[in-house]
Amino acid sequence: MLFIAGLFRPAVKADEGMWLPFLIDDNLYETMQEMGLKLTPEQIFSFTESSIKDAIVSFGGFCTGEIISDQGLLLTNHHCGYGRIQSHSTPEKDYLTDGFWAMTREEELPNPGLFVSFLVSVEDVTQQVMAELNEEMNRQEREAAVRRVSNRLVSEATEDTHYQANVRPMFAGNEFFLFVYERFNDVRMVGVPPSSIGKFGGDTDNWMWPRHTGDFALFRVYTAPDGTPAEYAPENIPLVPRHHLPVSIRGVEQDDFAMVLGYSGSTDRYLTSFGIEFRLEHEFPVRIDIRRQKLDIIEEAMAASDEIRIKYASKQSGISNYWKNFIGMSNALERLNVADTKREIEEEFTAWVDEDETRQEQYGKVMEMFESVYNGFEQFHSHNFIYFEAILTGPDIIRVALSYRTLARLLSENAGQQEIQNEINRLRDALERTYRNFDQDVDRQLWAAMMEVYHSKVPAHLQPEIFTEINKRFRGDFNRFAEQVYRGSIFANEESLENFLSKPGLRTLQRDWVFRIANEIFDNHTAIMQQMGVYNDMLADANRLFIRGLREMKPDKPFYPDANSTMRFTYGSVGGYFPADAVYFDFATTYKGVMEKEDPNHHEFIVPEELTELFMQKDFGEYANDGNLIVNFISNNDITGGNSGSPVLDGEGNLIGLAFDGNWEAMSGDILFEHEMQRCINVDARYILFIIDKFAGATHLIDEMTIVR
Repeated sequence: MLFIAGLFRPAVKADEGMWLPFLIDDNLYETMQEMGLKLTPEQIFSFTESSIKDAIVSFGGFCTGEIISDQGLLLTNHHCGYGRIQSHSTPEKDYLTDGFWAMTREEELPNPGLFVSFLVSVEDVTQQVMAELNEEMNRQEREAAVRRVSNRLVSEATEDTHYQANVRPMFAGNEFFLFVYERFNDVRMVGVPPSSIGKFGGDTDNWMWPRHTGDFALFRVYTAPDGTPAEYAPENIPLVPRHHLPVSIRGVEQDDFAMVLGYSGSTDRYLTSFGIEFRLEHEFPVRIDIRRQKLDIIEEAMAASDEIRIKYASKQSGISNYWKNFIGMSNALERLNVADTKREIEEEFTAWVDEDETRQEQYGKVMEMFESVYNGFEQFHSHNFIYFEAILTGPDIIRVALSYRTLARLLSENAGQQEIQNEINRLRDALERTYRNFDQDVDRQLWAAMMEVYHSKVPAHLQPEIFTEINKRFRGDFNRFAEQVYRGSIFANEESLENFLSKPGLRTLQRDWVFRIANEIFDNHTAIMQQMGVYNDMLADANRLFIRGLREMKPDKPFYPDANSTMRFTYGSVGGYFPADAVYFDFATTYKGVMEKEDPNHHEFIVPEELTELFMQKDFGEYANDGNLIVNFISNNDITGGNSGSPVLDGEGNLIGLAFDGNWEAMSGDILFEHEMQRCINVDARYILFIIDKFAGATHLIDEMTIVR
């Protein structure tokens, strides 16, 4: 167990903080003990002994999962596995609608490209990195120096091993840590409930409490016969983990201790009032509007065709999730006056700086720097957000065309035939995957709408020259423009692109509308980002100085770094909250709420017939509590994106739930933790087991778990 003395001193309010689990100090540990923790720090996180840490994985690099059996069985969220469920689904075998349960190991489905990573070790390398830096460096020089020393440290840490590693900055680059991982690439789908359970409530209930959603999925990690990581092969065997989590069916009560370990994605807890105001005015409205337009096109097509519904299910879910998140974030930031709270911190910081000449030299211009940064960003009229939403994540063929830039360069340089052929082979290998979830008509509609959005929202002086040609030829009719593009482009379908790769020509690419506009908009965006560079440099410096100064200003206050997809530990308790005056939300929901929400005419609130029968018969097995089957519960654990699929554990380290969402009233929590009402929404472990056992009849999966009664 690694302890770094002095970094975390007195304990804070129990529900706030995404702590680095290898930095648990005595005060933090004592507070958790008082709340109900019965484990030692080493049982939670150890580099030398088996610990809870060894059951927690980064699932695909975007979610969290945990091992829940000694045979490599992995639990995560349904929405984390959604893309894989979709990839295995067809109108004939619609696992999105019907669910999937492998009754034998042979039936478990492989998932090329999916991986899980276990954390092996961590090292504080701040001194090694800082030795290469100085205050005179600009951002590019600083980043280059960090990359050099990081590459060396990673190479040394992974030499003669199969491990992977990276160096991650903490506190905006004031500290650095080396993380070493073991990655497994054979991860197979074992069991997923139908979307009517796994996504019950859909977009309507997303980010809301009360919830009644069985948001879980089961996978299994496989290894080579000798236990080492390996690509998929029939002879591979289930992982024998260093630790797996026991699953508790004892249930949860108000004020029960709850802790979460997972790979928290990204937070902005040190964002200033300037940054909040910029987002409210120049980021969120743009992104909300463009995402809604994309959703309207995609959802209309999905409603008309099962084939398109399956193809676009994952894309629609991804767009919708943060469309609603941006709305909730905007509402919460304004309703809770988060900018005013930040201004109070900034005023305190400024007063502290003004008390001392040395501080004035170091930190005296920090607030001016923040103001200059966001004033500078405003002159670019939200271009980077419009580009990302309308172009880069708009019509799929834009991204396909951009992947052909290397081939175009090789052809223009008359590169060697073997080098060109290698690039052709790489592109050809991606063809099936590229067009698997593609519909030309949907993409054409997205092209017309998103090109018009880009043209209307981006000022003329920030647009590439090609829009002058488009206006002249099509007179503002972007539907007619789209018709011509998709009628003649080699990127419009897989067959035409395959024909091109059989005999590639530079002029064919250069004359193709898709390739032309994709490249001109990309190059234009790159040029704009270079112009924004001076402000990004200033922002990086201001953030680093501001956070350093805050920690100096309050040396006795425990600070935790913003989430950055590294393993974090958070502790708190089960409990309800008051979302508004005279309104109280209890800490748990039951099957009764599922039946109350049932609406056979609304696709988000359909209850499977088999589940209804179990509810009516109250056939809950050993998973009910006094005749009530708990579905979801809430706790005040501090989580964010990336924590999806994280285990919620009791004081003995048993799994009691699965984190999957946050609550609407505290959507500003990534920027400022809302102590009174921020909640983590979890699937109760007993509901998960009930669905596996009673609904799916997959009792063999229950049998391999360690059940705590």
